[in-house]
Amino acid sequence: MRYELLVGLRYTRAKRRNHFISFISLISMAGIALGVAALIVVLSVMNGFQEEIRTRILGVASHVQVFDLRGGLADWEGVSQKLAAIPRVRATAPYVHGQAMLTVGDAARGVLVRGILPGPESRVTDIAQHMRAGSLDALKAGEFGVVLGGDLARALRTYVGDKLVLIIPRGNVTPAGVIPRLKQFTVVGTFDVGYAEADSALALIHLADAQRLYQIGDAVSGVRLKLDDPLEARSVAREIALRSDSNLQASDWTRTNPNLFRAIEIEKRMIFIIMVLIITVAAFNVVSTLVMLVTDKQADIAILRTLGAAPRSVMQIFIVQGAVIGVIGTLLGFAGGLALALNVDVVVPALETALGFKFLSKDVYQIPDLPSKVEGMDVAIVCAVSLVLSLLATLYPSWRASRLNPAEALRYE
Repeated sequence: MRYELLVGLRYTRAKRRNHFISFISLISMAGIALGVAALIVVLSVMNGFQEEIRTRILGVASHVQVFDLRGGLADWEGVSQKLAAIPRVRATAPYVHGQAMLTVGDAARGVLVRGILPGPESRVTDIAQHMRAGSLDALKAGEFGVVLGGDLARALRTYVGDKLVLIIPRGNVTPAGVIPRLKQFTVVGTFDVGYAEADSALALIHLADAQRLYQIGDAVSGVRLKLDDPLEARSVAREIALRSDSNLQASDWTRTNPNLFRAIEIEKRMIFIIMVLIITVAAFNVVSTLVMLVTDKQADIAILRTLGAAPRSVMQIFIVQGAVIGVIGTLLGFAGGLALALNVDVVVPALETALGFKFLSKDVYQIPDLPSKVEGMDVAIVCAVSLVLSLLATLYPSWRASRLNPAEALRYE
């Protein structure tokens, strides 16, 4: 073992005459540990939040939508067969969409109506797996049944079997004027996917009923696709646009909610910068610790220099001390942050119960629970940044120690 490392480790373990230096060392170590742990937990929560939002959105929406720029898609069966032949496409489903208002008694809610075929729809979305009452198969052509989101059903105070009225903005022209188109529907099921926009504003009806209601004949609004990998949606949409008729347009899920995911990514980067500043503040404490330690060890430094130690060796001794503080603090933060990030689903409910309020409101944050996903690359970057900052913090005090004049240091000893 090189004597610089040996002396540096010995200084780290030794009991110091100045207890304040030991206290500052512990504070520095704790600050680095807290900064690293907080950064790991926050990045893991942001990763989990992004993935959970994406999963819940894709559980309701499609990976890719193909529609005709001229309006309704008449030959949707032929288009579906061609799209299904694309290697990365797993399933296809036609749809009709439109806006309407649901009323029952004195309650009224604006909704997004989606006409579907229950079988194909179950292969494209996850709604069938999140039914709370009834089923998608209860939607029969000509029976005018409707499946509502759970929050929407609660807002309208309706249950399976209840009747409600669907009002279409497109009216019928009569001698008395324009009369809104009305149709009575029966609630045949409710779903709860955990995504606020779908649970509070989506109503599913049979495709044939939607075609009749919106008077589009046998045409549909478009065809929805499910892919093997949602992250390839943009390239698949581009491939469809190149292969298909010029009137067909393909839109992937990244274009449906671009601002949401962009905002999450920007928040993640800003939080990373803020947390790195916290680690930097802790690293400044390392500078204070080493400056006071150099002052306290002036006589030892002078003796080492008179025995033949080079300035570079003295510098390495104090770098070892600062590095030990950084390494221990980083390891403690790594262990604590990893343990907390992996148990967020246990810690957060316990805190919510103890404090008596919920951290995330479903209406504001789209999802009611705080998710977490630990990414190995994020953890590695956090630990690397912490170690680098700790090492940089040791350079100036160590350089000052190496420049110490032995004669000046020993004059008053």
